[in-house]
Order: sequence, then structure tokens, then C-alpha cells
Amino acid sequence: MLIKRCLSFVAVATFSLSALAWEPSGKVECIAPADPGGGWDFTCRSVGKVMEDLDLVPRSVQTINMAGAGGGVAFAHTVSKRNGEEQVLVAASTATTTRLAQGQFPGVNADMVNWIGALGADYGIIAVAKDSPYQDLPSLMAALEEDPRSVKFAGGSAKGGWDHLKVLIAAKEAGVEALPRIPYLSYNNGGEAMTQVVGGHVDAFTGDITEAQGFMDSGDLRVLAVLSEERLPGDYAHIPTAREQGIDALGANWRGFYMPADISDEAQQYWIDAMDTIYQSDEWKAVMRQNGLMPFHMSAGEFERYVKTQIQDIEDLSREIGLVR
Repeated sequence: MLIKRCLSFVAVATFSLSALAWEPSGKVECIAPADPGGGWDFTCRSVGKVMEDLDLVPRSVQTINMAGAGGGVAFAHTVSKRNGEEQVLVAASTATTTRLAQGQFPGVNADMVNWIGALGADYGIIAVAKDSPYQDLPSLMAALEEDPRSVKFAGGSAKGGWDHLKVLIAAKEAGVEALPRIPYLSYNNGGEAMTQVVGGHVDAFTGDITEAQGFMDSGDLRVLAVLSEERLPGDYAHIPTAREQGIDALGANWRGFYMPADISDEAQQYWIDAMDTIYQSDEWKAVMRQNGLMPFHMSAGEFERYVKTQIQDIEDLSREIGLVR
């Protein structure tokens, strides 16, 4: 009798454990909140391919492009239409938190989704033309402190977008006042902005380090600082950080994912673990090298705390320059 009871207990325990286990079955969707070819599209397609290679999904991940409102259409769709769906991932980045911070996604907020993890980042830079009189970041910031309108910046985002905010983050940390007076010129993309700087029409460039690679290689653009915690590896190791120059400015354009609300704890944990597995894999390290992504990884609660802190910081800064009331 005792043996039968023990066997019965083992059978029940085994069944309970197997019942608690969750893994995706059938179609897994990754929503890219933009048209094909952009950063969010890259995030979905490249991560989806690595998931397949690592057997984390039962079949190919389907990328769904859902452009509109700078990611707002996809965010609203996830909140209103996909609640509780456990096989839906949505690509996100610092652009997502910037728009949430500035109230550009009406009626929704960061608490309405699950933040799963980040798998790399493209770090911000501040750069000048090769013959610029500014030799380092402190000298450029000193000019702004003396006269906020003395240095014109060019970037590939709209006014109040992430490229613009990177300048303001650095200026604020350097003690520059009257941040709204700093001139920022918006161009269609980083390439156009850099062309204006190299041509001598604008004083400085603000953008991400990977988009500046060509102008850096040609010697036409000189990077004064990268907005990372420490120097970046490889070909970027010679570029000083803002932090080591006494200006504690950080600007990571991270790449990551959120999911719909009301999913099970088991499903959420599966995708959190999947992100950890992807980040540590040789396959993903190769993707990062090929596409200029730098080390940046957070998962679960740490990532959610980071996202919400970033939103609050951007909201405060945006309010200071009059973009948020």
C-alpha cells in the first residue's frame, strides 16, 4: 500500500510539473511597428531567425509590419486587440519610450504591456567635422554654457526625438541652462544630417554610432564622445565616453520587446528565459557584430524598471524644453 501511495504521489507530482511547463505551439508572431527595412523590422526578423536556429519556437516566426504613429498603432493594437495572447512579441526601442514619455500614444501607457527584455543597443554620439575648433566634449559644452545658441546640432529625428534629446541630456549634465535655446535642425535621416555637418553648414552631429561609421572611416567626422557607460569594444575603443570627460550623459538606443498584458506567468517566464538564451548564443553574437549592435541586456523586472525610469527621465526633460505640459 505504501509503495502504491508513493508511486501515486510521484505520478501526480510529475503531471503537475508537466502541466506547469509552457512552451509555444504553432505560430509565433513578431510585430514590427514600422514598414520593412527599419530598425524594428530588423529586430523582429533577426531575433526570429535566431529563435528558429536555437529551436525556441516550433516553426518560423512570422513578422507582421504594422506602421503608424511612430509605433503608436502597434502599441494600441497590442493593448486593445491582443490582450492575453502568449505568442505575440512586439519590437521596441528607445524611440518607443520617448513617444510614451511625450504622450504621443494617446490613451495608453507603459503599464499596459509586459516588458520582456533587451538584446543590444546602438549608442549615441556627439560628433563634429574634422576641422572643427571643438576638440572634446567639454569645450563644446563650454561654448553652449556661454551662449546656448552658439552651436547648431543636426540629427535624423524630429525635434524632441531621441537624437535631439541626446544633446539635451549631455548639455544638462554639463550644467548648461536654457536648454530650449540650443538650436537643433531635423533631417530625414542621419546621413543627411552628417552631410550638413561635414559640409560646414551645421556645427555638430547627434545620432547613433553605427550610422556614422562611413564618415568616421573617411576621416570627415570626428566623434567627441560616445554616450555609453564605458568605452565600446573593437573599432570604437579609441572613442572617449562623455562620462570619462566629466559629463555623465548616457544615450543607449536599445533593442528589445514587449508583450500583451494578462499572459500567464509561465508564458512570460518562457520568453524571458528565451531572451537570455538568445543573448548568450553565438548566433546572436554574430548578428550583433554584423550589424554594429553593442552589448546591452536586461530582462524581466530589471528591464521594466529601466523602461519606466527612462520614460520618467525623458518626460522630465521634454517638459523642461516645452514639449510636454
